[in-house]
Amino acid sequence: MLIELHIRDYAVVEELTLELGPGLSVLTGETGAGKSIIVGALSLVLGERASSSVVRVGAERASVEAVFDVSGSPDLLSRLDDLGYASGDGHLILRREVAAEGRNRAWVNSAPATAGLVGELGSSLVDLHGQHEHQTLLRGTEQRRILDAYAGAGEVAERVRRAHARVHDIVSELGAREARVREIEGQADFLRFQLGEIEAAKPHAGEDEELEAELRRREHAEDLAQGTTELHEKLYAADTSLADGISEARSTLARLVRFDPALDDVFPMLEDAYHAVSEAGRRLGDYATAVEHDPGRLEKVRRRLDVLFGLKRKYGPDLVDVLETAERVAKELRELEDADHDLEGVRRALGDARALLVDEGETLTAQRRDAADRLAEAVADVLPQVGLPGARFAIRLKELDEVGPAGAETVEFLVAPNPGFDPMALAHVASGGELSRVMLALKSILAAVDRVPVLVFDEIDAGIGGLVATVVAGKLSAVARRHQVLVVTHLPQIAARADRHLRVEKLQEEAITSARVTGLDGEARVEEVARMLGGDPESATSREHARELLNAGPTISGTD
Repeated sequence: MLIELHIRDYAVVEELTLELGPGLSVLTGETGAGKSIIVGALSLVLGERASSSVVRVGAERASVEAVFDVSGSPDLLSRLDDLGYASGDGHLILRREVAAEGRNRAWVNSAPATAGLVGELGSSLVDLHGQHEHQTLLRGTEQRRILDAYAGAGEVAERVRRAHARVHDIVSELGAREARVREIEGQADFLRFQLGEIEAAKPHAGEDEELEAELRRREHAEDLAQGTTELHEKLYAADTSLADGISEARSTLARLVRFDPALDDVFPMLEDAYHAVSEAGRRLGDYATAVEHDPGRLEKVRRRLDVLFGLKRKYGPDLVDVLETAERVAKELRELEDADHDLEGVRRALGDARALLVDEGETLTAQRRDAADRLAEAVADVLPQVGLPGARFAIRLKELDEVGPAGAETVEFLVAPNPGFDPMALAHVASGGELSRVMLALKSILAAVDRVPVLVFDEIDAGIGGLVATVVAGKLSAVARRHQVLVVTHLPQIAARADRHLRVEKLQEEAITSARVTGLDGEARVEEVARMLGGDPESATSREHARELLNAGPTISGTD
C-alpha cells in the first residue's frame, strides 16, 4: 500500500505531502489545478524518464518520495534483503531527485540506487493508467502472468520454467563435456605417444639415483678393489697389521695393570679398538673380493641412464615428474574412453528433459487458450458498462518456434475501442481515457488475481457521464476492495464513492504559482461534489444533490 507521497519543487508544486490509505481515494479540483502533475510526479518513482524541465522555477532540484507498506509482501521483502535494501519496519521508501542542471539521483530506503531499480520496484507496486508509457499492463510479461493467474495455471507455468531451466543446464553441461572431449581428442595421439614412451621404459621411483650410484662403483672398480685390498692388509692381514699392533699393546697393558690398577680403565678401550679394527679389516677384505670388473654391465647402466635422462629432459626435471606425467596422461586417456559413455547419458537426459518441457508447455498452452477465450468474453461484456459500447477485446497467443521459459507462446492483449477497427495492442490505444477504461474492465475481472497492490487511474472519466459514470464509479469502488485505488477525476459520481477525498488547488502568492492538497470531509466535501455537479456549490439545491450522491456511496471511513 502507498502510505505517503511527498513532492518538493516539482512543476508548480513547492512542497506537498499526500497521505493515503486503503480503499478508493480521489483527487479532484478545477482544471489546471495540478492533479495530473501529482500523478506525473508519482510516475517518476515508477520509472518514467526524468527531465530537468520538471524542476520548479527558481529551485535547484525536484524530488519525489513514495513510502509503501510492504509488510504483506514476503517476496519483495526477500528481494530487498538480497539487494541489501532491507527495512526492518516493513516499509519501502523510493526516492527520485532531478537537478535543474540535469543530474539525477535515486534512493531505495535512504541508500543510493539506480533509477532503473527504483522504477522496477515502483512498477511492481503501482499500476498507473493514463498517458504514461510504463504501465504494467502494457507489458507482455505482465499480460502473460495475468492470463496464467486467471487460468489458474501458475503452478504449470512454474513447472515449465523449471523444466526449461533444467534443459538449459543440461545443454550447458553437454556443451562443456563435448568441448572437453574435443580438446582431449585433439591431443589423444600425442598423449598416447607420451604414455607409450614412458611405459616402454618402465621407470620406477629412485631408479636414476640407484643407477648413478652403481655407475660410480663400476667406473672406479679397480681403484675400489686396490684401495680396499691395501686397507685390508694394513688393518688386518699383514704381519705388521694395525690389529696385531693393538693386540700387542693390549698384552703390554695387561702386564702393567698388575703394577697399577688405575690403568685398568684403559684396557676396555684397547679391547674395543682391536675388535673394531679387526672387523673393518675383514669387511674391507670381503668388499675387495666382491668387486666385479664387468664392462658389459657398465655399458648397460650407462644406456639405461641415457634413457632415463631423455625422459627427464622431456617430462622432468626429475624422475618423479616423469612418473606423474605418465599418471596424468593415463587419466586423461581414460577420461576420453569414458567420455562417449558419459555423453550418451547426458544426451539421453537432455532428450528426457526436452520431452518433459514440451509436455508441460502443451499443458500450459491448453490452459491459456481456454482462459483466453473466457477472459476475452468477460472483458467484452464489461466494456460497454464503462463507456465503450462498441469496443472489442481479444487475447492473441502467438506460437513460438520452441518452448521457452515462459511457455510455447507469447500473450498479447488486444482492443478495438471503436467499432469498425481491428483490435490492436493495448500500447497502441491512442486515448488515455479509453485505455484507462479498458484497464478498469480488466481490473474489475482480475481483481482477485492481480498482484499489483496500488492502482492509479488518470483520465478514466474522459468523455463519459451519466449512467456510465455511475457504473465506472461502482467498478472502481469494487476494485478498491482488493486494491488501493487512486483516481484523478472530474466526475462527482466517482468522487462520491471515495473512501478518501483530496482536493487539489492552485494558489497564487507574490507572482508564484503553487499547488496545495487538502483532505475533505463533512461540508467541505459536500461543497466540492456540488461544484463538480456543475451547479452553484453555495446553493441548497446543489448541496442537496451532492448529499444524495454521497449518501449513496461509502463514508470517509472506507465502508461500501
